[in-house]
Amino acid sequence: MTSFRAQQLTPEPGTALYVHLPFCVAKCTYCDFYSLAAEGEDLDGTLEAVIAEVHRRAPRSPKTVFVGGGTPSLYPPEDLGRLFDELDRASGFRASAREVTLESNPESLDADRVRALRSFGVDRLSIGVQSLDPTILELFGRVHTAETALAALDAARTGGIERISADLIYGAPGQTVEAWLTDLRRVTAFELGHISAYQLAYEKGTIMTRWREEGRLPVFGEELELAFFEATRGALGDRGYQAYEVSNFCLSGQQCQHNEGYWRNEPYVGIGPSAVSQVGGTRFGNPRSLHPWRRAIERGDYPTAWEETLSPVERLGETWWLGLRTRRGVDLEAARASASVEPEEDPTLPRIEEMMHRGLLERVGAHYRLTERGWPLADAVARKFLDATSEREKPTDPWEPAKIVGPTSPDR
Repeated sequence: MTSFRAQQLTPEPGTALYVHLPFCVAKCTYCDFYSLAAEGEDLDGTLEAVIAEVHRRAPRSPKTVFVGGGTPSLYPPEDLGRLFDELDRASGFRASAREVTLESNPESLDADRVRALRSFGVDRLSIGVQSLDPTILELFGRVHTAETALAALDAARTGGIERISADLIYGAPGQTVEAWLTDLRRVTAFELGHISAYQLAYEKGTIMTRWREEGRLPVFGEELELAFFEATRGALGDRGYQAYEVSNFCLSGQQCQHNEGYWRNEPYVGIGPSAVSQVGGTRFGNPRSLHPWRRAIERGDYPTAWEETLSPVERLGETWWLGLRTRRGVDLEAARASASVEPEEDPTLPRIEEMMHRGLLERVGAHYRLTERGWPLADAVARKFLDATSEREKPTDPWEPAKIVGPTSPDR
């Protein structure tokens, strides 16, 4: 058995906690997160393995908890109740967490289930609406209808959850800006506290990427992509939503606190197949495969499949890469101090000067952040800082570590 440094690391009390339940009704055509169609899979055994890993690795007193996937709401309420009870025994989250999020899809959400989740300690729901257009829902491989999605949003309110987020995707082949804005109006009519609006991304290995490579899907030009981006920001801004991150919008005080920890490059612990952790300056991940992960858990091992320890300069680069996606931006002095980088060793200074000269970056107080001109180019600008601080080739990972939930992509 390979020995990893991660197995000796103990997360500090208060470290954020993510729990991954990988099962969905069906695999969406755009999704590159680790998920499996539930039919024929051992849901009960996987839940037992998740609980076992929770007791082995969960941090004490996590400040945020995020249960994602997959579709956690696919599990019956009694199973989810047991998961949250065991999670509390292992971590004490009910006394410490200032936010507890559960991901759900419309087909597995009603008012009774919402009330049960609330009793378990869930105080925030993230609902994967994605679209209200029947043609796009079919293209995406979604199993719900527009009516089911709107009923789920209503059920979340009826069930007593005050903090609700809807996930939406724009830029689907054949979609018009006008049709997208109609979807936005219908969803924002529920006065949800949070909207995640992602531009469709063609990720490696997904069904939609294969269709595009085969020429079966039209390709958007940059002008149309920019039109979608600007229309989204304008429409949500008109309804009182602040763009606090490139793809995330909220009413006052409704930011996703768990994901904000990712964007600040703070520590976190991930539980479940494909889940990634960052503790003590080391990032490591579980196998991106259900059965190797379960076998390790059942043997009593830590299921670490890969790890990497970044240098101080590389940690600084990632702080810029993540922080520039947010409206707050990056506090240069705080970023250096967190990464233990001295000013004379900081390779980001030429990038700061370049981006400010091009009108893509501005300084507001102690923070550097994207200008309005820079927002549509957020990924490219952030990548400049990551490239400037790269000191080595990233290690090859046979399990292709899964993305952490939140920073860049829709997760269902």
